[in-house]
Amino acid sequence: MQSGHFFLASFLILAGLSTVLPAKVPSYDFIPLERVVNNAVKEGVFPGASLAVIYKNKVVFHKAFGKLTYDQHSTPADTTTMYDLASLTKAVVTTCIAMQLVERDSLNLQAPVSSYLPAFTGKGKDKITIEHLLRHTSGLRAHTLFSKTCSTPRQLFSTIASDTLLSKPGTKTLYSDLGFMLLGRIIETITGSTLDANFHNRFAEPLGMKSTMFIPPQSVTTRIAPVEKDTLWPFTVPRPLVHDQNAALLGGVAGHAGLYSTTADLINLVTMLMNGGRVNNHTYIHPATLKRFFAKNESERALGWDIRSSDGHSSAGEYYSNSSYGHLGYTGTSIWIDPENKLAVIFLSNRVYPSSANIKIRSFRPLLHNTVGSCLGLKKTAEKVH
Repeated sequence: MQSGHFFLASFLILAGLSTVLPAKVPSYDFIPLERVVNNAVKEGVFPGASLAVIYKNKVVFHKAFGKLTYDQHSTPADTTTMYDLASLTKAVVTTCIAMQLVERDSLNLQAPVSSYLPAFTGKGKDKITIEHLLRHTSGLRAHTLFSKTCSTPRQLFSTIASDTLLSKPGTKTLYSDLGFMLLGRIIETITGSTLDANFHNRFAEPLGMKSTMFIPPQSVTTRIAPVEKDTLWPFTVPRPLVHDQNAALLGGVAGHAGLYSTTADLINLVTMLMNGGRVNNHTYIHPATLKRFFAKNESERALGWDIRSSDGHSSAGEYYSNSSYGHLGYTGTSIWIDPENKLAVIFLSNRVYPSSANIKIRSFRPLLHNTVGSCLGLKKTAEKVH
């Protein structure tokens, strides 16, 4: 016990008062981390960002940087700034709901997609399973602008159903937005409820994620970091706010994109995942389900999540262990979780403002995670020997 604490305790005891001395909280030098993110703002990697670091069950860093836009009069970003999560929706919403449905026997990973969506047949699609969609091994194309040929969600899903596969299901990994659009529709079919209602009732509300939602109302727009303007929207109907045009065509709610959130809210969900699916005596997802979904199984991806590649080119950098899992979002967002080091980094930005042509974030991401690892005093993960 430090001498100051000793004399304080002695005085209070002599005075007939009890005392509980403050627990020693580990302190880390995050000045290099702040410097890296501030430099990224100056270099135009993104106008602003919010960053949270969870380490050994504690939030050891949580801070925002920059502004909502590059305008000098723009509102400063803070930890309650809402960001368009883009493809983090796949992991945070669609995969988490799928986990619950699988453990409750409502969703079978080995079942063909056609057993839930009967129209999804032909051209080899009868061989595509739910697991293929989650692992991005379905053979479906990565992306297409459906607004060129479709004007309704029904037409969009009909187009996916009639498309030709690029590879035989289960043979190649090709990251596909289309597969998660289907998963979102399957969840709605199974539950008889919308994807956003499912997520709100199952996770957002009980976890206290009050700023996490699809289709943000007008009342919160001043808190939302803007994205680039869509100059290709071909319809006269008002366009939903979401950056992803296909998500907008689906009404702003989709299995692959559309969710908005804050680092403050995502801390709650990530903590739940790191704590074996349980928080405040409530089990959201059972540990066995998490283990099943995050297992590599000699695949390039986990179920619904990415895993750290062993070729030295992971966006998670050089300090994350090989048991790590995470996901990126096109708009400049990411979550990386390392269960071995008990570490998670949540990073939100709007690098697509004013244009998605800005791809500086590609080199920034590994730098960010390397700097976090260095500040925490972690050892670099040995690269796989080929």
